[in-house]
Order: sequence, then C-alpha cells, then structure tokens
Amino acid sequence: MLESIKTIYSIKHKNGAIRRVNVNIAATTVENYRKLKEAGIGTYILFQETYNKKMYEELHPTGPKHDYAYHTEAMDRAMEGEIDDVGIGVLFGLNMYRYDFVGLLMHAEHLEAAMGVGPHTISVPRIRPADDIDPENFTNAISDDIFAKIVTVLRIAVPYTGMIVSTRESKKTRERVLQLGVSQISGGSRTSVGGYVEPEAEEDNSAQFDVSDTRTLDEVVNWLLSLGYIPSFCTACYREGRTGDRFMSLVKSGQIANCCQPNALMTLKEYLEDYASADTKAKGEAVIAREIPRITNAKVRAIAMEHLAELKDGKRDFRF
Repeated sequence: MLESIKTIYSIKHKNGAIRRVNVNIAATTVENYRKLKEAGIGTYILFQETYNKKMYEELHPTGPKHDYAYHTEAMDRAMEGEIDDVGIGVLFGLNMYRYDFVGLLMHAEHLEAAMGVGPHTISVPRIRPADDIDPENFTNAISDDIFAKIVTVLRIAVPYTGMIVSTRESKKTRERVLQLGVSQISGGSRTSVGGYVEPEAEEDNSAQFDVSDTRTLDEVVNWLLSLGYIPSFCTACYREGRTGDRFMSLVKSGQIANCCQPNALMTLKEYLEDYASADTKAKGEAVIAREIPRITNAKVRAIAMEHLAELKDGKRDFRF
C-alpha cells in the first residue's frame, strides 16, 4: 500500500498529477496509521457497514474484520496515528436504517468529543446488486425518499462534513440529493478488477457492485455545470496544512468560503484547459465568468483573475 501511494504521487502526465490520495483500507494499528500519514495520504476512509454488533459479526464470521470493537474504534487509532481527516459511513440496507443512522451520528459526536475533530466526510452508500447480492432479499433496503431524508437530516446534524454519494446511485437520485446537501460525487467509476484498463464486459462478475451512473467524468462535469454548480477539483486545504481542527474551525465559522470559491474556479479552469470537451469547456468558462464577480474579497478576486489568466497560458497549480 505504501509503495502504491508513493508511485501514485510520483506520476506526472503532461499537465496532470494526483495531488491527494485518499485511502480506504481495513482497520489497522496506530503504527500503520502513522506510516500512512508519513506517506502523505489525505483522508482515511473506513465504512462501518452496520453499527449493529450482532449483525456485523454475522456478516463477518471469520477473518480480520470479525472483531467489531477493533473495526469500530479504527478512527480513534487513525487519529492517534496523527491522521487529521477521517471519513465514515454505513451501508444502508444491511440493518434498520434508523439504527445505523443514529450510530453514524453518535460516531461523529464521539470523534468530536474524544478527538476534537468530527468526520471530514460521511458516505451514504446503499445496497446495490452484485454477483451474489440481490437487494430485494434485504428487507431493510431503503426507498429513494428515505435516502433523500437521510441526506437532508445528515446535512443539518453534521453541517461541517463533506457528504459523498458515489456512482452506485443513478443520475436522477444524485441530482436530487445534490440539492439537499451532498458535496462530493464521483464520475467515471469502475468497480471490477482492471476496470480502468479495459471496458467492463457484461459477463464480468468481478465487480464489487453494479454502477448506476455510468457516464464519463466529462459528462458528469458537463451535467454539474448545466445545473449551475461549480465542479471543483481542489486539494488546497490538504496541501496547505488546513486539515483536522484547523480545517474544522474554518468550516464551522464559514470562513472556508474565502478559500473554496477561488480554488474551485481555478481547479475547474485547469480541468477545462487540459481535459474538457468543447461543450464542457464553453459551459465552464461561462460559469467562471459568472462566479468571479461573486468573490467578495477584492484582493482575492484580483489574484484569482490573475491566476486564471496564467492557467490559460499553461501555468498550473495555484491555490489559496
């Protein structure tokens, strides 16, 4: 894992590079979390799957994930290992959603109380069809309306967290929950072995789960622009050391907007220059032109405009 992280950070392709590696691996020791921190990871993510101890142990009868307490306390050890940002989540549909939802909120509350920093992100995946899974066999599966309610109440209860919805969900569902507080989505995801190298074949049964939103990244960016959002590829806070309690203080006070807005526009500009289709670029430039006057700090606005011009000329990686 450490070698993979080092390799990812070392790769430069034309104007592109991976600037932040988030890691989702099984619960481990404080010592290993320190190694991940030293490797320069961004957020450490681990889903609880379900907070119901009995059901959790039934779903993991053997192996390293069997120990419920060890798994549940992983985020405490990660923070003891000096990882500032952690991401939590449950797999809705395994257990009664109300129980797991309250467990999620209690976990966030615990991290705030014990470690001084709540979860950087919360993910809300639902059971999806897979090689050996039919969601209809899960009596706790949740409807689209309940899913939307979960997102809404989470946003109210944990206003500082980033909320993630993956390509498990359809375009229609993702559009609905974007309006309710979701702040991070994926695009162009593959869940099968080698899926990013070769197109996924219908008979391929190596996929972790079925993907509902199969659009390319450019199609997703185009769609977000059409909806009036600013697709942001920003990694500035992580690279400027605004993590953990430093990040949370800015988020909770609302001051993070002074960094987010210009950084979002500059990273969008990078994407438009290097990767976007002609239609996406046109829509993106229109959004940037619309949003620049909305930067309230005159000095920040002037610097952002200067950097946007430099990005057009081929320079890269500006950030506030």
